[in-house]
Amino acid sequence: MDDVHVDPRTRTTRVGPGARWQQVDHETQAFGLATTGGVHSRTGVGGLTLGGGIGYLARSCGLAVDNLRAAEVVLADGRVVSASQEEHPDLLWALRGGGGNLGVVTSLELQLYEVGPEVMTAQVFLPIEQAADGLAFYRELMADAADVFACYALFVNVPPVDPFPVERHGQTCLALVACHAGELEAGAADLAPLKAVGRPLSATVASMPYAKLQQSFDAGAPDGARYYTRSGYLDELSDDLIAALVEGAGELPFPLSNVFLEPMGGAVARVEPTATAFPHRAARFNLGIQAGWLEASQDAAASAWTRSLYATLEPHTTGAVYVNYLDHDEKSRVHRAFGPNLERLRSVKAAYDPDDLFDVHGLGAGAEALRG
Repeated sequence: MDDVHVDPRTRTTRVGPGARWQQVDHETQAFGLATTGGVHSRTGVGGLTLGGGIGYLARSCGLAVDNLRAAEVVLADGRVVSASQEEHPDLLWALRGGGGNLGVVTSLELQLYEVGPEVMTAQVFLPIEQAADGLAFYRELMADAADVFACYALFVNVPPVDPFPVERHGQTCLALVACHAGELEAGAADLAPLKAVGRPLSATVASMPYAKLQQSFDAGAPDGARYYTRSGYLDELSDDLIAALVEGAGELPFPLSNVFLEPMGGAVARVEPTATAFPHRAARFNLGIQAGWLEASQDAAASAWTRSLYATLEPHTTGAVYVNYLDHDEKSRVHRAFGPNLERLRSVKAAYDPDDLFDVHGLGAGAEALRG
């Protein structure tokens, strides 16, 4: 279930349905290869890939769906088929961004690229009173960034560890976390400005094994905690949005909460919106809000905080949403996840799953009311 087989000659890997990205990174980096795989190493490969797959390498290598070359699928009627450009190309199109609505994917073939094993990275933590200036800097940084450069901006609570000042422990800050997947010397030059931003609590620009970078967010999302999310795409990071972010996310409740901006553009934007089921190619950023907490007694408060903050920020979004970040109570937003590709996706689903056995997002006959 979790086998990862790498073919360095063709630069591809075949991945079992139970594998996580940590296993893929471990096996592919042995050959100096990698593919876009999110930013949490414990994320499942299948789930992330079938919904889109944003990560540090998306701007240079494309989304995970763009690198899905073939898949083995068990269909609702029990048949096992291979989906590729040569066989069942309509099914491959739908799998590339349509989520788990078509069948049970039992194997994925992914394209690999030369990456690492060392990449240049930056991690800069700014006190909350410098967050507005930090986001304005971030906006300019990403406006002219090379494709091999990706930087995430995150509101997070300062962990109680060195080198952070004790008086800042538990307070919210703005983190800028960047990866340059090109030559180390060029990466050092491109990331150097990050170290000069404001008066940071901590600032590091250094090379790091790519596989280690992929694990750097893991501690902030431990297994067994409770999470609730909202998300939306952004065409721009306006001054009004920056002000709203600083006001709304400047004091994060609950220990594992975060509000983040994922960079899009580059290779992501060079794919036609209808080339895969994932249509959101023009967005500059993806905005995510995630409450993270530990006690069931806080469920209602954490969910309410997330919905309230998203309601404040939603007017700044495009109205579309990333299907991988749809929470359990968001079926009314499904049409926004697939946009202009929704009708074609429904058509493919009807051909391969006419009885709607795999009803992950409500795309079958009962989904007509979701058109909105």
